[in-house]
Amino acid sequence: MKKVLITGANGFVGTFLCAYFDRIGIPYRRAVRKEEKGVGSDTVAVGDIDSQTDWSSALSDIDVVIHLAARVHVLREDADNPLDEFRRVNSEGTLNLARQAAASGVQRLIYISTIKVNGEETFDRPFRADDDPAPADPYSISKFEAEKGLVAISLETGMEYVIIRPPLVYGRGAGGNFNRLVNLVKKGWYLPLKSIRNKRSLVGIENLCSLLSSCISHVDAGNKIFLVSDGHDVSTPELIKLLGTVSMRPARLFSFPPWLLNCIGTMFGKGMELRRLTGNLQVDISETCSLLQWQPPVSLEKGLKDSV
Repeated sequence: MKKVLITGANGFVGTFLCAYFDRIGIPYRRAVRKEEKGVGSDTVAVGDIDSQTDWSSALSDIDVVIHLAARVHVLREDADNPLDEFRRVNSEGTLNLARQAAASGVQRLIYISTIKVNGEETFDRPFRADDDPAPADPYSISKFEAEKGLVAISLETGMEYVIIRPPLVYGRGAGGNFNRLVNLVKKGWYLPLKSIRNKRSLVGIENLCSLLSSCISHVDAGNKIFLVSDGHDVSTPELIKLLGTVSMRPARLFSFPPWLLNCIGTMFGKGMELRRLTGNLQVDISETCSLLQWQPPVSLEKGLKDSV
């Protein structure tokens, strides 16, 4: 049984992943930034994550690293140079961990990247893992730079990488856009999204954890990039109706011209946020399912019900 180091273990995904590993019996160590009181499990505080972080105590007797810790989107960015800040944690911090992991004898590093490495929106077909990358913002650029660095370190050291690019991850306690949408539905807001005809891929936290567990030792996972989703794409109105059903609230939707909605959003500096509600973003997980003999174990409806 391989022992796994989980970085960012007290974050949204990390908390669920630790509980999931407890259920299925995978031994792990938690890596967090700050000391935690009352935590009885195998936990190591490593401080801030950057090019200088010392991972030696966390990596002792570890076979596989699952790297979740990252600088993610912030609603009100206050850094003078956001790209430098994203690079410091997501690029330089990741590659520093990877070099120390390889030196410590770690066999495989599983890196949670983002579908935004592929781009912000799909048009004629879903994204595939072998598409030409098109990162467009500081967050996705820093993630793509980390991916390229991991490939180089793997070629140099022989440590395998696994890169996973998820779309929006939802589940109980999720923040960001999903949480805001859930709150709008629960509060009974009327939303001008009834006329939207889009398709978007999501992944529930249970399905993401299932895929991560498969990638720990699967012989065909090494040195691969995988896309992941629930395998069931939905339009924004369909998603809102499902959220209303599982939260026992009426889904209040009314029609409004999508082009005008996007224009208004752009005028008020919310164009990108609105595109995530009105545009398409689909991923093709057929290669993931085929190579790993894996299927999402939890349906979209069940995942949403568990979330709210």
